[in-house]
Amino acid sequence: MRETTGNWVMAADYDLKTAESLLKARRKIYVIFLCHLAIEKILKGIVSEKQAKLPPYTHNLVYLIGLTELTLPKKLNDFIELLNDKSVPMRYPENVINLEEQFSIELTKDYLKKTKEAVQWLKQNSAHLK
Repeated sequence: MRETTGNWVMAADYDLKTAESLLKARRKIYVIFLCHLAIEKILKGIVSEKQAKLPPYTHNLVYLIGLTELTLPKKLNDFIELLNDKSVPMRYPENVINLEEQFSIELTKDYLKKTKEAVQWLKQNSAHLK
């Protein structure tokens, strides 16, 4: 594994740990934001290793999945598409209170759990991370 790729993987793991801490603090918006960021970074790690260069500057998870050439299970792909759609309001909130109210603590926990599962699946199923 290239050093750059390893850095992407470590950064994704770091973001997941940070999301766990923020969940305890009930900072739901940032938990969701870091869920997106962790998946983005693991995908960029895969792309970086596959292409032997830096991945493109994008936050679009669906686009990055396409670059990995992986076929994700439908349930996982659907979750990542949902998370991808939530990322723009997280990055550019028009109304923080309304945004905060969209995510119960239970829903936020579920997003974090599914994100951990997604990151684990991507690590295990990408020949580029082995």
